[in-house]
Amino acid sequence: MRLAGKAALITGAGSGIGRATAELFAREGARVAVADISPESGEVVVESIREDGGDAIFVQADVSNAGAVAKMVEATAQAYGRLDILFNNAGIPMGFTPIEEVDDEFFDRVMAINVRSVHLGCKHAVPQMKAQGGGVILNTASTAGIRPRPGLSAYAASKGAVIAMTKALALELAPFKIRVVSINPVATDTPMLPGFFGQMDPAEARARFIASVPMGRLNRPEDIAHAAVYLASDAAEMVTGTAFEIDGGRDI
Repeated sequence: MRLAGKAALITGAGSGIGRATAELFAREGARVAVADISPESGEVVVESIREDGGDAIFVQADVSNAGAVAKMVEATAQAYGRLDILFNNAGIPMGFTPIEEVDDEFFDRVMAINVRSVHLGCKHAVPQMKAQGGGVILNTASTAGIRPRPGLSAYAASKGAVIAMTKALALELAPFKIRVVSINPVATDTPMLPGFFGQMDPAEARARFIASVPMGRLNRPEDIAHAAVYLASDAAEMVTGTAFEIDGGRDI
């Protein structure tokens, strides 16, 4: 098992990419703190992991709130005695919106959930990782942060910020044996996907998304989960600061 003995904290773990990663991490031997704003969703994932023989706890957290993130990290460290892997995965989507129609409150919300949460997660996890001699931080960004598209200005800006933050922290934290990597998926078949469709017909939107991917399909949550296991494992000990694309060739 590639993550045997490691303690992991995953945000947005109640569904989609987060859930798939939490369940796979547990199968690979990690003890997993499932963090989500929804107790109902998070507890279902914890039960699924436990039924499969894994070790998991649920931590409720609004990841845009500094106090909640501090408590989330503390709860994980108290439960498992350490924190080896932080996966800042929680985020929200954006449908196609011309810049002049982007609501200021929505812009602030995108930045709070997609960017501030990553900053807060790192800020509160790093002291624990430094004290124990190392760790891994994975941050969910997006292909939108590498190859932006029209109508997604706020979302692309948020994911570009995550990529830049990741690179800066990779340099800052390398002396402490803490690796930091951004994961950059193309559109992924999760409950969040319709949030990118905007006013488009869902079937037409899906077809357009698929047509933009040379491999001819959308990501599945498991595609990201498998990559996350590798990046969090000791096999990737020289991988840091990378914008790791899982995109079926879209960004070429």
